[in-house]
Amino acid sequence: MTRSLQITTVVDAARARIATARLAAAYGVSALDRTRLTTALSSQLRQCLTKGGTWRLTLDTTAAPAEEGLLHVVVTPWHGTGAAAAQPPWRTTVRCDRAADAPHGTAVADDPAVLAEALLGADEDTALVLERLSEQEELVTFHREELHQTNQGVLALHAELDAAGRAQRDAFAAERKARTEAESARRRLTFLADASAVLTASLNHDEIVRLLPELLVPEYARSVDVWLFDGDDDRHPPAPHPAAAVLAARTGRPQYAADHPGGLPGVVDQPPSALDPARPLLCIPLPTRRTPLGVLTLSPPGDRWDPDDAVMLIELTRRASIAIDNARRFEHNRDIAETLQRALLTDLPSTPGLSLAARYLPATRGLNIGGDWYDAFRQPDGSLITVIGDVTGHGLHAAVMMSQLRTALRAYAVDGGSPGRLLTQLHTFLHHLQPDLYATAVIARFRPGDPTLTWAAAGHPPPVLRTPDGQVHTLDAKPGAMLGIPLRQEIHDHTAPLAPGSTLALYTDGLVERRAQGIDPGIERLARALGSFDSAELDADLEGSADRILAPLLSDSERDDDVCLLLCHLAA
Repeated sequence: MTRSLQITTVVDAARARIATARLAAAYGVSALDRTRLTTALSSQLRQCLTKGGTWRLTLDTTAAPAEEGLLHVVVTPWHGTGAAAAQPPWRTTVRCDRAADAPHGTAVADDPAVLAEALLGADEDTALVLERLSEQEELVTFHREELHQTNQGVLALHAELDAAGRAQRDAFAAERKARTEAESARRRLTFLADASAVLTASLNHDEIVRLLPELLVPEYARSVDVWLFDGDDDRHPPAPHPAAAVLAARTGRPQYAADHPGGLPGVVDQPPSALDPARPLLCIPLPTRRTPLGVLTLSPPGDRWDPDDAVMLIELTRRASIAIDNARRFEHNRDIAETLQRALLTDLPSTPGLSLAARYLPATRGLNIGGDWYDAFRQPDGSLITVIGDVTGHGLHAAVMMSQLRTALRAYAVDGGSPGRLLTQLHTFLHHLQPDLYATAVIARFRPGDPTLTWAAAGHPPPVLRTPDGQVHTLDAKPGAMLGIPLRQEIHDHTAPLAPGSTLALYTDGLVERRAQGIDPGIERLARALGSFDSAELDADLEGSADRILAPLLSDSERDDDVCLLLCHLAA
């Protein structure tokens, strides 16, 4: 449906506005859209009246009142005349949902009742719009309050996140600090364990003293001085020592000499040293069960020591003192044992037609001195007894026991007993004298003019015999058990032909035994070494031959046991 209205005056404009509103209501346009439409149309008509002339309002619907469609509103100049002819048309469109009641007519009469009804309808639309606006305002107020509360919540959340961030940063800082302290503690403990292992591995006190500066400089000290007391008169040596070191020696307590307090646990603060006032000194005594061995004086690697480093240094000094004390005791006992053993080793007798050469080498590692021994002496009938043996155990006790066996053997040999008989008597003697001590031995007897060698062994490596033709034989006939074991035994004699030019080698296990290989390969090496000589060489220089045998056999030895070798050569 299409309707046109002519507008020239204000009354025409009012009627046109009322007609548009009634038509929009008839076709189901919502109150809000009607209000917008009439407001926009009023504004446009006011402009048209201001410009003057005659205007046409065209209302066009695209559907019946009961159907959905569109309402087109167009304002154009009337017949294109007047000043408004150049104005472009004004257009707007609203949606028509549906109409509950069909319009009874669309004509706008001049009847006042019709005008009043139209005005009341416009007021109702305005009231409805105002109600909708009030609802929207309340909704906006509600959303504004929610937004305010949300902002407050966001601010509170930001505050909580900031507090959580600060707490996390503090926790991270505490964790880093704890990790750094733990790493420092681990580093100190590792150093203490490694340094202690290095110090206790040596049994030479001079080497331990030399190792201390190498271990501590430069990480834990700039300089290290070790002052050892060798005797009562050495507590005031010619070389000057800091007063704090002397005080540490007298009191047995660590001293710290500097122009500022050290704050070190268990350390007494003292004035700076007159020898070097600008350098802080930490003087730690080397304690033992009796009196201090000396004083360790250190200067810090930087301005001062960390308290934990100082505690570690005091503990390391205590361990170093124990290592030095043990090394000194070991050296003292070793010197006594070696002196005693060398004093007991006999001078070899001179026998026509029979040459003897002996070698004794003490162990170079550990306190293994004292067990190995050799001897050679004559019996009343002119026979020459040669013996080599090894007492179990090491040190001074083994050396003393070896001397008792040597003396007992010489006493038993006065009666003219054979090698087997002598070993049997030594077995009984040792079993009753020292039930917890054992020994091994080999005894060989040479009779003047007798081409037979008589020998007996008790748990000892077998003798090696070189014949004049260069052949080497191991005399491994069944030996007796070790001397001193809780077993009654009778050790038997064995014999072997002994032609002029023959050489018999008696030895201890330190010459042939290696931990990784056992003893048999060593005996074979000894046999090859002895077979490499000829009779003339052995006749001419038996002493030199003994040295040339030892050199290759000991080239791979760590010398952790004594070595004895006794060569008996019958002249050709």
